[in-house]
Amino acid sequence: MIKGLAITPPILGRISIGKVVEKAGKRLPEKDDQFTITTQLQNKDGWLLHPLDEQLRKDAPNGKLRSIPVRMLFNDPDLNLRAAYTLFDRSKGRQLCVGDGETCRRTQNGSVETLPCPSPDVCEVGRGACKPFGRLNVKLPGDDELGSFIFRTTGFNSIRVLAARLSYFSAVSGNRLAYLPLELRLRGKSTTQSHRAPIYYVDLTLRDGMTLADAVVQAKEQEAQHQQAGICQDALDAAAREGFGNGISEESVEDTPALVEEFFAEDAGTDSEEETTATPPAGLRGKLGQKANGQAAPVAGAA
Repeated sequence: MIKGLAITPPILGRISIGKVVEKAGKRLPEKDDQFTITTQLQNKDGWLLHPLDEQLRKDAPNGKLRSIPVRMLFNDPDLNLRAAYTLFDRSKGRQLCVGDGETCRRTQNGSVETLPCPSPDVCEVGRGACKPFGRLNVKLPGDDELGSFIFRTTGFNSIRVLAARLSYFSAVSGNRLAYLPLELRLRGKSTTQSHRAPIYYVDLTLRDGMTLADAVVQAKEQEAQHQQAGICQDALDAAAREGFGNGISEESVEDTPALVEEFFAEDAGTDSEEETTATPPAGLRGKLGQKANGQAAPVAGAA
């Protein structure tokens, strides 16, 4: 395995709740109130729709795709959702720093250094440009059982809710997260900082009409079928953990300019959860788990 190269799940397409449009000669991110499923191909009008988008949209109320049936690739919640404070060089489209609120790995002086990570609002290097950046890999209906669709977000609401749901579902199912029938669901909320306008974030729930007990029973049955067939989920989790840990960045040099344009634009918030932020508590893990306590928290969320 090439050292320094993160080995990530094969990606078949993207899930987004926003897009990049051209306004007044500038390409800027635009919010949306529904999911869009795309391929990894683009033309002059943007990302090309995946066939699953049309297929799932047929059954959606008013043609708005606001829920998507999914399964997780891994039992370990942290393998399905990776979230970290991330800083990109906007001029070069390269990742400079990744941190968890305690320590970070920063590219500087021609090498990668491990340094303290005080969180974006009090970091002299990242202030105003560093954001929480989450990547969620999910399986959609299809015949590629090891392929995935990726949802990327700088949305605090989406990252916090998804992290909580994955942890809870893993706990109540007895570490059978990969076998649960789940659903990505778009939710809305309003805050004073959004000027009462709706902001949207992504939640993870059981499939519509299914109880938790039913879902766990189904997960246990599917786990038994996989074990009988010789499929080893624990080994898959171990291989993924090793692959993610092999590099500092999940994205290639070719992909990062598009990510910067969509999620780290200098003159516009990119996510449908984007609003004015306040100083967050130290530590990304603590921040994601903290309930609102009267202090506004940084929010955002689209892919």
